[in-house]
Amino acid sequence: CYREDSQADTDMNVVMTADGQLVEIQATAEGQSFSRSEASQMLELAWSGIEKLLSHQSTAISATP
Repeated sequence: CYREDSQADTDMNVVMTADGQLVEIQATAEGQSFSRSEASQMLELAWSGIEKLLSHQSTAISATP
């Protein structure tokens, strides 16, 4: 959503495979620039979130008859 993205300090998109390989990292400072350390923190948060999503997807697929 452009309205939400444009109000964020940073817009970061991360795509990862189920085995933990990175496909895409795209980040744009919408307001203020960000440091390398902050980029690493955002990437770790994205990684953790993607792993949770993959776990939930796996559980849902297993439960499907």
